[in-house]
Amino acid sequence: MNQPPQHQQPPGNQHEMEPRPDCGEESYEGHGRLTGKAAVITGGDSGIGRAVAIAYAREGADVLISYLSEHEDAQDTARYVEQAGRRAVLVPGDVSDPQHCRDVIAKAVEEFGRVDVLVNNAAYQMTRETLEEIPDEEWDFTIATNLSAMFHLCKAALPHMGPGSSIIGSSSVNSDNPNPTLAPYAATKAAIANFCASLAQLLGERGIRVNSVAPGPIWTPLIPATMPPEKVEKFGDDVPLGRPGQPAELASVYVLLASDEASYVSGARIAVTGGRPIL
Repeated sequence: MNQPPQHQQPPGNQHEMEPRPDCGEESYEGHGRLTGKAAVITGGDSGIGRAVAIAYAREGADVLISYLSEHEDAQDTARYVEQAGRRAVLVPGDVSDPQHCRDVIAKAVEEFGRVDVLVNNAAYQMTRETLEEIPDEEWDFTIATNLSAMFHLCKAALPHMGPGSSIIGSSSVNSDNPNPTLAPYAATKAAIANFCASLAQLLGERGIRVNSVAPGPIWTPLIPATMPPEKVEKFGDDVPLGRPGQPAELASVYVLLASDEASYVSGARIAVTGGRPIL
């Protein structure tokens, strides 16, 4: 079933979407797999980030939710975290700014004393039909938000992470099979997968695991905020399962990679693509 054509201004708001994405608000059940852990999730206000925050809280983790400016969505996410009996810390601001990335980690350390799980999920994209249409500043902002932020967050977090900690990057099916109208975004997602593979080797001796998740077309605010309405309507039709995924359908993968159940999983990239293969 297609979603109705719709458009928002970036960064987009989940509460304005039709239909609302399913982030597991009513369905996700925790089993104590992250009890006592402290997690930082960027882009945690909505979409995949909200689904991960809800799941982590119901699995027993306290959560810092980093987000840009979507205050209503972020407060909704925090409410679900707190209803699960866990602490929610909201930190608005732009992760394209290296100092803000350092401030996010400093706040997590102030509130939790450490970082056990770092989920690098915040992202920006914009549909452009030709290379010439891409403004120089948009290229730079996409790189800064999607890729450079991960570098600065990881660098700041590592002194506060110990053996058993986990870093997770949100890559994309576009890392292997790029949509040409999302060229800057796709390039960053390939780089995220590569950077995670490098970090897994660099940090293995410290007992810190690093993995990435490669979502396919997932119904999040990024879609109506960055695609024309006619593409939004058909979004996700072209995968073998014939529909876009819901953020809740990724949550269990992020939980696994954060948990001690994945104690020997590092350097992996897990596809959640509705059947579209990755290399």
